[in-house]
Amino acid sequence: MEEIGLLMQGFAVALQPGNMLLMLVGVVLGVLIGVLPGLGGANGIAILLPLTFAMPPVSAVIMLSCIYWGALFGGAITSILFNIPGEPWSVATTFDGYPMAQQGRAGEALTAAFTSSFFGAFVAVVMITFVAPIIAGFALRFGPPEFFAVMFLSFACFVGMAKGSPLKTLAAMMLGFLLAAVGMDTVTGQLRMTFGSEEMIRGFDFLVAVIGLFGISEILCSIEEGLHFRGQKAKIDLKVVLRTWAELPRHWFLAIRSALIGCWMGITPAGATPASFMSYGVARRMSKDPAGFGQGRIEGVVAPETAAHAAGTSALLPMLTLGVPGSPTAAVLLGGLIMWGLQPGPMLFVEQKEFVWGLVASMYLGNVAGLLVVLVAVPWFAAILRVPFPIIAALILTVCAIGAYTVSNAEFDIVLMLIFGIVGYVMKKLDYPLAPLVLALVLGDRTEEAFRQSLLVSNGDLGIFFHNWLSGGIMAAGIALLLWPALAWARAALASGLGRARAA
Repeated sequence: MEEIGLLMQGFAVALQPGNMLLMLVGVVLGVLIGVLPGLGGANGIAILLPLTFAMPPVSAVIMLSCIYWGALFGGAITSILFNIPGEPWSVATTFDGYPMAQQGRAGEALTAAFTSSFFGAFVAVVMITFVAPIIAGFALRFGPPEFFAVMFLSFACFVGMAKGSPLKTLAAMMLGFLLAAVGMDTVTGQLRMTFGSEEMIRGFDFLVAVIGLFGISEILCSIEEGLHFRGQKAKIDLKVVLRTWAELPRHWFLAIRSALIGCWMGITPAGATPASFMSYGVARRMSKDPAGFGQGRIEGVVAPETAAHAAGTSALLPMLTLGVPGSPTAAVLLGGLIMWGLQPGPMLFVEQKEFVWGLVASMYLGNVAGLLVVLVAVPWFAAILRVPFPIIAALILTVCAIGAYTVSNAEFDIVLMLIFGIVGYVMKKLDYPLAPLVLALVLGDRTEEAFRQSLLVSNGDLGIFFHNWLSGGIMAAGIALLLWPALAWARAALASGLGRARAA
């Protein structure tokens, strides 16, 4: 098959000594990011993105993607040993992982978590290898109406599948669109909402916004909560690994089901966190002993970790093929590709085959490297949490400031980073989601451009978005998802009214 040949070419790129070194460095940095509460995959990549500007795009994205794999692995370490989720998607792992550590089974829990993570990511990468070229070839038929329809569907998914209030999700998204509109109009070239400030002409850089929204706000929340690190000790030896590996095949159906849930939640903009909770909930519901969950069941570790890694990896599929990220981290990577002069979308598979398949090959290799690194070095990474949190917080704040400054070498960006940090802190306290804001900030210009180009072609007729089955079908799905919370509320209200009527 053609994909196999292209993948072999990708391995030739990824296996270059320089790229292999960057892969290893990326995995180690990613595990550190995953271990430290206050950082995360999206923010870690955002902070380190300026360091890659001098690298070739292939090498840069290989390193950044491996940071992501490492962060996915690292989040499980703190969840199991310290009952502190290093990443949001590791919350579900604490339910059974930490009880296992308290029972003296920390090595077993960590081995199960890392192996399950490896399996989930492997399934997602295989899917990307064979499905991405098909989607990209299909997407070559897209014009401005179809691209707008896809982006509309992406935003609608956030609203329709929101865990919290759909209105809060919509409000966060609108704020992101507002921020994306600041600066120069991409269609007319006119300035908008700069208020006479020269600094505002270039608009709000997504990288500065992400560092503030994710990094600074998380540090402020952690300082407020007075975070302390107290956890279990762990050492993984060969006997524990082999014994756990001998037990895991008994849960093969659970792993496959969790991987499929993760892939679906990753392709839609739901993300790794809902995937981990959904997989844990399904595993508990379908278990013969649901009451045992939360007491130290290995299935309670396998399910969320498999789903989280599958979702985190498969989120790159819509980003590469359609230019629509499936997670906040994918949104940061999307912004990086644009900064390197690469346009994510179907043409990327035509014009930049070396880049695309080098990245896919690095997913296979980075996943293997991540598994080996965490199995060997868990005690070292866990020891980092013995460092007093004030020192860690100060180091993270310093790195954030350096990362923000190096984007444009402008002191004003540090001020913006702090402002975005306060905004992110307030949004978290008020339970407003940050991911829709980041997605709108990254895709706002492209969405507006596709919308306005479509209207220019149709002389202002909105019917162009329904002029064929492709764009019309995507728009219909988006509208259905957008209205789904209102329909669910109406259905619940009607059921409640009927219940009261029967009671009367």
